[in-house]
Order: sequence, then structure tokens, then C-alpha cells
Amino acid sequence: MDRIVVQRRFPKANIPQLKRVAAYARVSSGKDAMLHSLSAQVSYYSDLIQNHSGWQYAGVYADEALTGTKDNRENFQRLLADCRSGKVDMVITKSISRFARNTVTLLETVRELKTMGVDVFFEEQNIHSLSADGELMLTILASYAQEESLSASENQKWRIRHNYENGLAWNGTILGYRYDHGTYIIEPQEAETVRLIFDSYLQGMGLMAIIKMLNTEGRVSRYGNTWGQTNLMRVLRNYTYTGNLLLQQTFSENHLTKRRRQNNGELPMYHIKDAHEAIIPLEQFNAVQEEIRRRAEKHYTPHRNKGKYPFSGLLVCTGCGKHYRRKNTASGPVWICPTFNSKGKAFCQSKQIPEDILIAATKEVIGSLDSLHSKITAVRVENDNTLVFCLTGGEQIVKRWQDRSRRQSWTPEMKNAARQKEMERRSHHDKC
Repeated sequence: MDRIVVQRRFPKANIPQLKRVAAYARVSSGKDAMLHSLSAQVSYYSDLIQNHSGWQYAGVYADEALTGTKDNRENFQRLLADCRSGKVDMVITKSISRFARNTVTLLETVRELKTMGVDVFFEEQNIHSLSADGELMLTILASYAQEESLSASENQKWRIRHNYENGLAWNGTILGYRYDHGTYIIEPQEAETVRLIFDSYLQGMGLMAIIKMLNTEGRVSRYGNTWGQTNLMRVLRNYTYTGNLLLQQTFSENHLTKRRRQNNGELPMYHIKDAHEAIIPLEQFNAVQEEIRRRAEKHYTPHRNKGKYPFSGLLVCTGCGKHYRRKNTASGPVWICPTFNSKGKAFCQSKQIPEDILIAATKEVIGSLDSLHSKITAVRVENDNTLVFCLTGGEQIVKRWQDRSRRQSWTPEMKNAARQKEMERRSHHDKC
């Protein structure tokens, strides 16, 4: 008799799937009190999600000192990217104004998330975007939030222009001064740094040399940061150091974009002479502006190739993690770490690589520079003259290079200049 085996199939247990919940928080001011508030929001949402039954923590995305009218909020964009990748099922946020004050931006975002099945819950208004009447309520409330933003913006503009008409600066954060009841008062230690910057520039020092000097000496910017080209040029171009004020040189385009525009006559400008004690004499300030123009004209190249160089984006400094950049020097083009170049050896111990040496090493590894980026994913630059080529197949090839001798680094132009200088020295010695 054949043996019959009976298999019983039991229905699979329905294990409830946890809802992946994230939160979004934002404050619109960089002040300490606001940043403390942001930290409190992050803690609140982290505890709320992790302690809620049926929810899985998907993270808290937070932006600092950015208004809800802008669409370039880094962590907001990262949240949207994770929603599109299917990593988030629901987003919690405090209110509509924290999410976006622009009605169009809000509805576009909510509708996009709705097509993916992602719900947005606005705590203050108690609205779920996936609910039947969610979009109607959001439209009404977001329009109100946008009008509130416009009203606040117009009130702010009125206060600023009222101050301008009375000869009062709006922004009190400037290196070298403290703002006291509408007047700039000199801060001696910072004023010394300002004078050092102007004096050094007129003595012929380049921007990178001044930046290295300031960072090496431990001198910081108004906000306590290290120096870079942007904040250095901001000091060199600041007319306020002459003791005079030129107000409303820029203005906000509108309350939605918040984009700053140069005032080319669209609005009145206000020139107030002898508004406060000067740090830099007007003659010295004008001399610096002329020197800035002279250097710009000297280094201007109208037909410069704006495309990337072959090694752009490939060389990575193992000291600070920055990508190397190409730089023209008297002895030829080199590739250099931007941290070392702008801040000096105290901040990064890397070394610059002559471009011809880099090209030769690369050709030894892959034969030619053709399809460079398709064959090499990265080149790690070690401090001991070592290049680690990371190939697309996962293989790593190590190449070591030697520094050029002083004689090899000299171009014919440099040699001729040295000879000319030596001849002048001897001629002067013979006359004496």
C-alpha cells in the first residue's frame, strides 16, 4: 500500500510592519537661544518616535538659521531624498511655517510625498496630509503663513530703511567694532587685526600669504572662524572702516527667495560722513581698492578655459580630506591641497605635487590620460610622497615620487632674473 503523506499548511502570521517615522525641525535664526531651541526639538522628536508603539525611528532632520521660504535647506533636501528612496513612511513637523511658508512649495512637496504614500503630520495644526481634507486645510493655512511672512518682511524693511534715513547701520557684526546704541565703537584688539590686513596688502602680500599669517598667529574673524579668501576680501572692501557709512548697498529681492541683490539705483543709498571713529584712513582704503583692481587686471585672462582639468576631483588629501586643486606657480603648474594652500602647514601637512610628476606617475599606472576618470576612482595623496591610485576594478597601485631639486624647479625666466639680479649687485658693489 502506498503511503500517503498529508502536509498541513497553516496560514502565516501577519506580523505588523513598523511605520518608519522621521521628523523635520528648523529655526530661522543662528542665535544661541534659537540653536538651543533646535536642539530641544531634536531631542523631543527623537524621544517621541522611539517611544511610540508601532513606529520605527527614521531620524530627525534639522536645519539651522535658514528661513522656511527657501528651498535650498540641506537637511530638508536630504529628507526628501530619503522619502523618494523609500526610507520614510511618515514625517512629523511642528507646524506649516516650519516646513515651508511658500504655499506653492508646500503643496508641491506634500503632493509629491503623497504620490509615494508618505504622510506629513503637522502637530500644531493637527493635520495629516494623507487625510481627505488635508490638502484643503493646508492650502488655507499655508496661504495665511505666507501672508504672515510677507507682513513680517515688510515690517523689517521699514525698520531697516528708517534706520538708514537716520544714519544708523543695521548690521552691528563687523570685525574691529562693537555696536552700541546705533554707533560703532572700536574694539582695540580686533582693530589691530584690521590694520594688519590693510598694511600687509599694500606692502605687496598676496591673499593666501595674509590668510596663512592670520591663521598662524591665531587671529580669528568676527565670528571666531579661521580666515579664508571670502572673509578676508570682505574686510578689504568694507568702507565702514573709514569712519563713514554707505547704507543700502544691497537689498532683499523679495520675502520668498530672500536673495540679496546689488543696489544699482533701484532704491536710495545713504552716505553718512564721520559716523564713527575710523580704523583705516580714507586714503589708505582707496589705495587698497586701487591695488585690488590692479591685481585683478594683471591676472585677468579673457580666454581662460573654464572647464575642469584632467585630475579635477580625483586627488584626495589624506590629511584633511579635501580635494587637491591645480595652481600655477613660477616653476610651473602644481596640484595642491586647498587647506595647506590657504591656511598653511599648521592646519595640513600635505605637499604640493608638480603636474608633470603627477602625469608621469599616472601614465605608469594606466598607460595614458585617456578616459582617466573611467579608469581611476580616486588618487589618495599621502604625506610621504606617496600616491595611491584606486582603480575602478578595486585594485590599488602605490607610486612614490621624489621632490624636484632646487635647480630643476627653476625655469629659464627665473634663471635669467637671478642672473640679472646678480649683475646688478656686482655693479653696485664695484661703484662702492
